[in-house]
Amino acid sequence: MNVEFSAEELAFQQEVRQFLNDKLPAKIAEKSKKELHFTKEDFVEWQQILAEKGWAAVNWPVEHGGTGWTPTQKYIWSNECAKAGAPGVIPFGMSMVAPVIYSFGNEEQKQRFLPDILGSKVWWCQGYSEPNSGSDLASLKTTATRDGDEYVVNGTKTWTTLGQHADWIFCLVRTAGSEAKNQESISFLLIDMKTPGINVSPIYLLDETREVNEIHFDNVRVPAENLIGEEGKGWTYAKVLLTHERTGIAGVAKSKDSLAKVKQLASETNHFGSPLMDDPAFAQKVADLEIDLLALEYTDLRTLAAVSTGKAPGPESSILKIKGTEIAQQIDELKMEIAGYYAIPFVKDQFEYGFEGPMVGPGSAANSAPLYFNHRKTTIYGGSNEIQKNIICKAVLGL
Repeated sequence: MNVEFSAEELAFQQEVRQFLNDKLPAKIAEKSKKELHFTKEDFVEWQQILAEKGWAAVNWPVEHGGTGWTPTQKYIWSNECAKAGAPGVIPFGMSMVAPVIYSFGNEEQKQRFLPDILGSKVWWCQGYSEPNSGSDLASLKTTATRDGDEYVVNGTKTWTTLGQHADWIFCLVRTAGSEAKNQESISFLLIDMKTPGINVSPIYLLDETREVNEIHFDNVRVPAENLIGEEGKGWTYAKVLLTHERTGIAGVAKSKDSLAKVKQLASETNHFGSPLMDDPAFAQKVADLEIDLLALEYTDLRTLAAVSTGKAPGPESSILKIKGTEIAQQIDELKMEIAGYYAIPFVKDQFEYGFEGPMVGPGSAANSAPLYFNHRKTTIYGGSNEIQKNIICKAVLGL
């Protein structure tokens, strides 16, 4: 693989840097660098800036508003965004439901939904997991019964990230009778969150934030025209969506930036009395992670190359998901080790922009514990890492 940038690619890199320098709002960049909480308005503002430039839909086909970038350009973009502190685009619309709509939806659905997703005018959330159907997603119980020109939906979805902000939800629902195999009775349905009968209940995390929700459907009537593709084909469409999600979860650029911060902090004199990078055991951990991250980066580049030819990510997305989340969690562990006992206190408000109260310990240590606990979920969502290993065994190794 050629890892040298061409003159054209170096020019593109400079263009990206200039754009980020000129257009990334200072407030958003500061929040990112300090790992503070973003608001919905922050994400909308940034995506609309990207949409105006034509750079919001990095992986979409050009005919639907995509950039048409090469894998190298996408690589440059993700790395420069991480360095500049640009937040990622909320994935539920852009990276998850949009590929399903432009791949399997009809022309009317494409015209209706894609422009508003691109411009961040409509926010989406995901309705996959249920209280008793997570990793075994094919066992989901939410039903959609056809009644004339509508479906009547009943059931519960859980762990719905940012569902309290969503305008629409894309759901896997059961539309066929019990005589069909689990996967063959699942359909892909788009539902307006303002429809009567939908109730959103918060789930508060250990850091007291409301990131996820439980969503209840009580005789919710959904127009049949909101069905994507054919009845009973939802499992096929969902698998395409999940490969896109798992590829995105790898987060190579963000991990590279985080590991660079770890090395910087560990090279400074701290509460232990000397830089942690002087400790051979700690330095070995950092070196091992750098090697793993480099290997992951090349796998990610190969996946980008495949996607650029029009293919959906294949089983390699499971490899990216496993290693990407494990590496990110290991970086969190190093941050905790650097913070030491300063990781113990937790002041919720210090993660909000404009907080002026006293910090407990150095600022770099303040959020190490909340991030560590919050990111434990990454090896579970998008399909647990144990499930991904099963996929690799079957699809790659043929076992």
